[in-house]
Parts: sequence; C-alpha cells; structure tokens
Amino acid sequence: MKFRVERDALAEAVAWTAKSLPSRPSVPVLAGVMLRVTDGNLRVSGFDYEVSSQVTVEVQGDADGAALVSGRLLAEITKALPAKPVDIAAVGAHLELVCGSARFTLPTMPVEDYPALPEMPQSAGTVDAAAFATAVSQVAIAAGRDETLPMMTGVRVELSGSTLSMLATDRYRLALREIQWRPDDPEVSINALVPARTLNDTAKALGPLGGEVTLALAQGAAGEGMVGLAGGTRRTTSRLLDGANYPPVRSLFPATHNAEARVPVSTLIEVVKRVALVAERTTPVLLSFSADGLVVEAGGSEEARASEAMEATFTGDALTIGFNPQYLIDGLANLGSQTAMLSFVDAFKPAVISPAGEDGEVIPGYRYLIMPIRVSR
Repeated sequence: MKFRVERDALAEAVAWTAKSLPSRPSVPVLAGVMLRVTDGNLRVSGFDYEVSSQVTVEVQGDADGAALVSGRLLAEITKALPAKPVDIAAVGAHLELVCGSARFTLPTMPVEDYPALPEMPQSAGTVDAAAFATAVSQVAIAAGRDETLPMMTGVRVELSGSTLSMLATDRYRLALREIQWRPDDPEVSINALVPARTLNDTAKALGPLGGEVTLALAQGAAGEGMVGLAGGTRRTTSRLLDGANYPPVRSLFPATHNAEARVPVSTLIEVVKRVALVAERTTPVLLSFSADGLVVEAGGSEEARASEAMEATFTGDALTIGFNPQYLIDGLANLGSQTAMLSFVDAFKPAVISPAGEDGEVIPGYRYLIMPIRVSR
C-alpha cells in the first residue's frame, strides 16, 4: 500500500474514526484503524463489535493495499503534522508516514485478524443533516450516563410517517424533539433505542457537512438490532439498546398547567450560573416567580448565600420551585430561542421548558421537562 493524501483530510478522517475506538479493547486489533486503498480512494475504518465508523477520502494511490495501525496514535500524529501533503506506505510490518521533513515509522497489526465491518442496514429515509444534528444535541443532554442502567443511556427514536421524534431521560429530566423527515415508506412506524453518545457524536460530525443524513434501521432480537447513519463520505453503524421495556415517558408531560413564565434565556442562564457559585453539588437553586418578576436564590455551606432579581413575565399564583442548576442550564442552553416559556403545575410537580418566539407563543417541536427538588424554607 502506498499513497499521498492531503494532511487535513487525513487528520479529520482518522480523528473521527479513532474517536469511537475502545480505550480498553478486548483484543489488541480493535484499538486499530484500518487503512485500505483501492482505486484512488482511502477508506479509514474502525470497529469494536458495537460501533463501526468509516470514512472515504480521495488520494493519489500508487499501490492498493491495507494496513492496520493504532488509531489513537495515528490520530495524534496526523493532527500534529505540518500543513503539507502526507506520503504513507506500508513496508513490511511497519507503516511509514512522511510529511515535509517529518518522518514516522509505526508498527502495524495483522490485517487478517481484523473483524469485517457490518453492512449498513436497510435505509428507512433521509433527514436534513443540520436539523438532525441540532435535534439530537437537544435531546442527548437528557440521556443518562449510568452504564448500570443501559436503557437510560439511549435516545428513543420514533419514526411515524413523516415525523421523527426523539426522547431521552435520566429520570430527573426528559427531553423530546420532533422534526420532519423523508421516510422511504410513508406508512413507517418504528421505534428504536440508540446509544446517546454514538448518536450525538455521529450527528455532530455529519451536521456541518450539510446535505442529508440517511437513517437506516434493522430490527432484531434484544441487543441484535442495528442503526446506520450515513452522510457525505462518512457512515456509522451501532447496535441498538434493548428498549422493549422503555417507560411511557411521554405521559410525564402535564396535560395542563396552572402558571407560566416567559424569561430571556441568556439572562436566566447567566443569573443561575452566578447564584449557583455558592451552591454545593446537591444544593438546588430556588426560582421565586411573582407578578414582580423572578428572584433566583441559592445557599451553600457556612451560610454562603446568593440571590439576584431579573425581569420575567409571570401569570398565575406566586410560586417558589427548586431545580438542579446544571439541569436547568442544560435545558435553557439547548432551546434555540431567545425566550423561554416555563410552565408549572405546582412547586412539587415537573416543570416544562419550551422555546418561545418574539410574540411570546411557544414554538412547537421541543420540550424539556425537569423534576423539581423539594426544599424546606
């Protein structure tokens, strides 16, 4: 194998592929990225039996072939190279990489020991790449991080006709986003639980490329289903999580509310960040709403306290409610609007944060539910 490639194209391809590689692989070859050159195209791929990533880059190919090298090491090297063309050649049991006056010799692993990447499942439809990336980021923040509860670490993707819905919850908050997409089958009705981290990383990489993302799904027995995402020259596949017993979380959104507030998003985020400086990890921030506006308060150890008043338009009976400050900031920061609508039943039931337009009306499509923290005052 021998080829020449632009440094930026190589660095991007290797970085994206290496990002999904396991830090503690079950077998050494899974820590590698496969470089395969055929007909002037370089295919960079990685696979850990759960997630596969693959990018195709145009190169000046002198000799077709394949080589398997440490993904993380190659990613670090390519990122640090000078902005010049890169010459790469497989020589015996090593890979030689030359860029300007920089020269690296890396050991290779046996290509024949590397597992075959899974095929892309059957396409279910396409969605605008930028809109998809935004929607995924809005939902993935609410997914759980606790690997002992794998179901909560996923994003539930619901395909129903031309509507693509995504939900995620860590039991303390819940995010729901609905966007339009173009299904291959107008009557489609499929639900799948996709690992949130993989979905978010992939959508974030495909979004800036523009164009469309192809969403592919293969349903199977528990742990055997697969999702595929493809855009531009990149494609990723991932095993689905077992979502058979995923709770009916949509029912958590209250049907009615007794009070609501409209607040400027950026101002509230800044105020919560400032006030939360005195709060300990488990200490909530208190939001006190009244006809006069909003007062945000927090108290920490050794009598450290903070409070700040800000403008807010509030309708309903005066209300004081406590929230985890980071969960509140996460929801506000991902609204995608300058104004937030906060809807309340009472101080002890979940509140719903929605984006609002300049007219104060809720913009449909995104809702972020956050559980209150009971506070004795």
